[in-house]
Amino acid sequence: MTSYVALLRAVNVGGTGKLPMPELRVMCEAAGFHNVRTYIASGNVVFTCDKPAREVKAILELALRDYAGKAVGVLVRTAAEMAEILAANPFAAGAPNRTMTIFLDDPPPPAALDASSGKHDEEMALGRREIYIHYPNGMGRSKLHIPAARSGTARNMNTVAMLAEMCGG
Repeated sequence: MTSYVALLRAVNVGGTGKLPMPELRVMCEAAGFHNVRTYIASGNVVFTCDKPAREVKAILELALRDYAGKAVGVLVRTAAEMAEILAANPFAAGAPNRTMTIFLDDPPPPAALDASSGKHDEEMALGRREIYIHYPNGMGRSKLHIPAARSGTARNMNTVAMLAEMCGG
């Protein structure tokens, strides 16, 4: 069995896409996933199963579409990948609540950071299928826009660390 983390896009953020975490757990258990646990109400779920990541993503996206009546994006990582993402954080010296990882399905384009706009004091770096951002003064007033991040979902490094720990990564 493989340990996975699934990260849902735009769930319970700003009053949109309401999905109670107990319902997400039930949905995952009905899909045949084991040891299902959620973390905070922003669509983070950890579980084990014997299916490949691509199939896990498809199963969850279909179940979420049935539930929500619209597409809900899901980004999937293994426990090992979560540990690698945490270890590869180029801004580990920064406050973990001010450092974000934007999870993507595919590698970001090499020019992704050059195509960004509104950059002030933020630091950015590309990962394997992630974009790392450090907001030294917080995200609240940032005008940073990264077009390549549009289809991704962001989690701060505190959340990344907790998810890595929960799935044994």
